[in-house]
Amino acid sequence: MRIVLVGPPGAGKGTQAALLAQTLSIPHISTGDLFRANISQGTELGQKAQEYMRAGRLVPDEVTIGMAKDRMDQADAEGGFLLDGFPRNLAQAEALDGILKDGKLSLDAVLDLEVEEDEVVKRIAGRRMCRKDSSHIFHVEYSPSKESGVCDVCGGELYQREDDREDTVRKRLEVYHNETEPIIDYYKAQGLVTTLSALGAVADVTKRALAALGREDAAA
Repeated sequence: MRIVLVGPPGAGKGTQAALLAQTLSIPHISTGDLFRANISQGTELGQKAQEYMRAGRLVPDEVTIGMAKDRMDQADAEGGFLLDGFPRNLAQAEALDGILKDGKLSLDAVLDLEVEEDEVVKRIAGRRMCRKDSSHIFHVEYSPSKESGVCDVCGGELYQREDDREDTVRKRLEVYHNETEPIIDYYKAQGLVTTLSALGAVADVTKRALAALGREDAAA
């Protein structure tokens, strides 16, 4: 299957993408991983991306599209893939259609994870990370540490990242509404979109996604 996963920051895209890709035995292709891999490997596209990032500028669509195309052309993606964070805007969506058409392929589904804006803000702004080990993550409401401001695992100080502050989260949501949301209508016109609630337990959201893909059998 060839799937695009869409949703605002805080909808749980990364978690669901990894679970769905593993369950369906297809590669999870995320924009973040593409950038990291190309930069660490010193590819031409990675070098270009790094130049823009060092200058504090957005990486042009053509660089991101090139990275995505190279990844989709790899052998493990022949039987399908799950795209997470790509396409991010209409130009990228149109480019993806062109890439697939050239390969006589097509998308099977676009899953739109839906969550209210206030819930997104609550999810992200409530996160606290450990200064000693960033893999230790807590939430002031959903998974608080036993002692306020102290990591349960290593005793490190818990803090709120700049990206997780409420004003920053709302700016990120504004960018999502302006740049990424239009691709949902673009894919709706192709009859590809299923909108799913991103609320509830992770496993429940995964079951909804698999049901939308007609793959309830894979949930077992």
